[in-house]
Amino acid sequence: MILATGATWGICAASTAAVIARPFRWPEAIWAVAGAALLLLFGLMPFPAAIGAVAKGIDVYLFLIGMMLLSEVARAQGLFDWVAATAAIHAKGSTTRLFALVYVTGIVTTTFLSNDATAVVLTPAVYAAAKKAKADPLPLLFACALIANAASFVLPISNPANLVLYGGKMPPLGQWFASFALPSLASIVVTFAVLRWLERTRLAGSCTSAVERTSLTAGGKAAFVGIVATAIVLLTVSALDIELGLPTAIAGVVTTLAVCTIARSSPVALLRDISWSVLPLVAGLFVLVEALDLTGVIAWVAHAIRTASADPAQASAVSGTILAFGSNLMNNLPAGLVASTAVAQAQPPKLVVDGLLIGVDLGPNLSITGSLATILWLQAIRREGEDIGFWRFLKVGAVAMPLALIAALGLRIALG
Repeated sequence: MILATGATWGICAASTAAVIARPFRWPEAIWAVAGAALLLLFGLMPFPAAIGAVAKGIDVYLFLIGMMLLSEVARAQGLFDWVAATAAIHAKGSTTRLFALVYVTGIVTTTFLSNDATAVVLTPAVYAAAKKAKADPLPLLFACALIANAASFVLPISNPANLVLYGGKMPPLGQWFASFALPSLASIVVTFAVLRWLERTRLAGSCTSAVERTSLTAGGKAAFVGIVATAIVLLTVSALDIELGLPTAIAGVVTTLAVCTIARSSPVALLRDISWSVLPLVAGLFVLVEALDLTGVIAWVAHAIRTASADPAQASAVSGTILAFGSNLMNNLPAGLVASTAVAQAQPPKLVVDGLLIGVDLGPNLSITGSLATILWLQAIRREGEDIGFWRFLKVGAVAMPLALIAALGLRIALG
């Protein structure tokens, strides 16, 4: 029993490390799936348990499918190029103004479409804007990555991890705003200030505003309408406590078919350009978490949370901080799943759960593999020919994340 537990932990740790490090520059999905396969091969996890773990992610898979469809159809119809040209024109030759425009757009996108949408939908448009404006793309790309997490608790729909942590039973919006309005504002402002300061050299100087902006095609306009409609759908279903995955997938499919019909184009080529590898990556992570649960790790975490909850303020600060940093060791999706299961067992005070949510949402700004959104962001910029390594991201995240975390957790605890 002890040997099997140790082997399970070792495989999960090695697989997670490989997802982070990407040995041989192989895609993250290979290492997550390989870890899950080894658990089955060595008999460390029953096959039905693995199938059940994969099934737990159905809502997440559907959500990602919808968002990836929206992103690809918008790209194909030139919506990103139009947004890029618009941003460059409104920047009026100021790189810092362009940076601020990108950051504000990221806040809106994350708030109403989710942090994954910022990674998948906004990032390509921002890269295109940087090229059109002849500006250094790195500060703008960092803005996309960091705001995707910093603004991910403005609304319940701003991050699918919010739904995971609360087990699908979200607090009413009024209660949500009372808990998170000020902490999320602090997170957004502190992250902006830190990133603006760290990237001040790259943001110095001017950029080009005299760029050509071609009119949106009928397909591009339809793609834009589809994205706005999706945001409205997500707000509605969130208010009704309905899972987001299926509505998002339906919105993505309907938008894709409508745009392809209007543009008289085939959806087959569009489907080939989507990075489908993110789906087996997520499935593999779900299996790894289930394997840890079978060894009793989550029960131990639940006991620790229950014991610490005698002092809710201290428990909120400690557990939120641990989860924030822990999310970078195992990605915030599995970390959120572990925390969600532990919360269901421990039933801690709301202040502790809120601290955990801030930790799982904001903590991933420390490293490139901290959240699924950041991994999606990496895939998006690699597709454009850019790449940001672990240490380059850490230099920014090591300053931005702790300061924002202290501000957000501190305000939430002060609110009581």
